[in-house]
Amino acid sequence: MVTPSDGARPAAAGRAPSGQGGPGQRHAAGDGRAGGAPLLRLRGLGKRFGPVQALSGVDLDVPAGQVTALVGDNGAGKTTLIKCVAGIWEPSEGEIIWKGHPVHVRTPRDASALGIATVYQDLALCDNLDIVQNMMLGHEPRKFGLLDEVAMELTARRTLADLAVTTVRSVRQTVGSLSGGQRQSVAVARAVMQEAQLVIMDEPTAALGVSQTELVLALITRLAQRGHAVIVISHNLNDVFRVADRIAVLYLGRLVADGPAAEFDRQSVVDIMTTGTSLRRGSGASSREGALPAAPDTGWEV
Repeated sequence: MVTPSDGARPAAAGRAPSGQGGPGQRHAAGDGRAGGAPLLRLRGLGKRFGPVQALSGVDLDVPAGQVTALVGDNGAGKTTLIKCVAGIWEPSEGEIIWKGHPVHVRTPRDASALGIATVYQDLALCDNLDIVQNMMLGHEPRKFGLLDEVAMELTARRTLADLAVTTVRSVRQTVGSLSGGQRQSVAVARAVMQEAQLVIMDEPTAALGVSQTELVLALITRLAQRGHAVIVISHNLNDVFRVADRIAVLYLGRLVADGPAAEFDRQSVVDIMTTGTSLRRGSGASSREGALPAAPDTGWEV
């Protein structure tokens, strides 16, 4: 069960009206959150696995109606961070603040109840089921004790049309017959259909061709235009700079830099990912750059 620590209840999930604008110009719709409190705030978030400190003191704001790119080298803590938000692992320390209220997210069901959906790299789709069945899995409407197939298909069609997903031949074709980009679209549409307000996407363009990558990037942009908050984890900096409004960089389990995407360039992001700092930045310094974690004392002189 989700338990806000101050007694607040999770607000009902709702669909925000669509908006316009490119990266850095989109705003949350419906509740005035753009320019106000972020949809999600992490404060001092940490995660330990025995003696291993995987995350330490992470402070991150995720606004509605914007795409936040989470980048870092392998082992930087990106997956650990999103699994803490998604309810897979409970943080060892720190606070998760949702719509201004501290909450405890102990299970994926807790995250879903708040309006947080995660699309993992493996997508968690059933290849032997069709698009409608995958989108409605676990949320099937019933009529007279039987599955309401008509309502299921209409809901799936409406959600795909709202997201401008037009490349699928039929909503009754099996997911196993879809391309990589189409499968991503189905996974994202399932999250939107469940009224997710924050959609987390783990390496959404990995192993996709050029045309399928374009399809997924356009879908990410449309999600933000509709007022959803989006977190994208990606190693592809070209894709990051195509869609991101904000960039957050993790290094050795710490958030060492974050700010508007316009304040970074590719080289500065690479520098921060690999060393924890950068002497060369794009059009400006990042809004927050943390100190480089101290190296452990090994007793060796260099």
